[in-house]
Amino acid sequence: MRFSATSSAVCVTIIISLALGISCHAQAKPKLPKEKQLDRDVQFTRDPANGEVRVVPTHSKAAEAPAHAEENAPHAIRSEVSLVQAGCSAVAEDGSFVRGLTQSDFTLRADSAPQAISNFDASTEPVHIVLLLDASPSEYHALENMKESARALSAQLSPQDEVAVVAFAGHSHLLLPFSTDRTLLEEALTKVGLMRNIDEIGSNIYGSVFLAADELLSGPHAPSGRKAIILLSDGQDTGLKLSWDPASMFPPPGGANFLTFEDVVRELAATGAQVFAISTENRPKAMTAEWLKTHRGTTLIANDSRRLEIPAYTIYLAELVRRAGGGLYFLREIGALSDVYARIAAELRTEYVLGFYPDGSFANAGWHQLQIALSEQQARAVELNCRPAYYIPAPR
Repeated sequence: MRFSATSSAVCVTIIISLALGISCHAQAKPKLPKEKQLDRDVQFTRDPANGEVRVVPTHSKAAEAPAHAEENAPHAIRSEVSLVQAGCSAVAEDGSFVRGLTQSDFTLRADSAPQAISNFDASTEPVHIVLLLDASPSEYHALENMKESARALSAQLSPQDEVAVVAFAGHSHLLLPFSTDRTLLEEALTKVGLMRNIDEIGSNIYGSVFLAADELLSGPHAPSGRKAIILLSDGQDTGLKLSWDPASMFPPPGGANFLTFEDVVRELAATGAQVFAISTENRPKAMTAEWLKTHRGTTLIANDSRRLEIPAYTIYLAELVRRAGGGLYFLREIGALSDVYARIAAELRTEYVLGFYPDGSFANAGWHQLQIALSEQQARAVELNCRPAYYIPAPR
């Protein structure tokens, strides 16, 4: 077959065009995905058999199910055996994070019974961080210099660590799913400032924590290993109607199709996610690090806290951290959000993750105590910070 000079020129032009197209496509910068409102066209429904809340489409059959408990529901429901993981930070007496511990340095108990550690990660696997940012009008001052804060966070992370961004006011908005692209992270955080133009009333803090965990940290494709939510807020939630009455944390007798504080901590415990809460309010004088440490084993929603004149909205942030593990920071005493991000990221990068497969009664649906300790020699100079319990969801 013969080709004319004109045909050859056309072929060359096509090849060059294709090559340029491929080159341009390869060099195209990834774009920030379209924002997703996590609470759009969904609602909470409580399973009458086990009392657990889940998110369902508004018009699904599950959303229409009656919210009452079944009289003959079993007392102990056995779930599928899956790996339970807990992240622990080890802190030396001088406040530095301790590296170099091995699996043999740890012991793990569930409901006081020794458990075999099946999985151990000494900060080698990627970290999965959800930045959950309060974008309500009262918090705009804390959202300044977001790019600088993003760079401070990124500087402490490895290239494999993933970050997602969720901003909330009256509704919850997923601005960036898990990504290792730090440029997209900066763009997403810049977009948070634009949310002041969205006409939303309220600050749905705990509902946003639940929705973020449900969307990003649970389900068959959820990440494993170290998972954390970094929550920036003043703590003044308008969604759950929490009060000093401990009963306000729990579903009412007979159940109800709305979210409660207990549902939020169940979701966090089931996913294994820690919470690092950054309060934009002043630290209450009585809420010292030592006071929080001595109250680690019991609820903070009590008359003792109330008598110390600690605001209820701050005590609930502390209670969230106590139940999920993590840390509580006060932005005004540290100074810059970038400094807080850097400290939290440094802690996550040095954490140890321990996992085990619960069996027998330890795999029954519900709450189980989790006790993680160091060997006697290591415990003399090192303090562990681990979550105090795990939660097994009932089969669905």
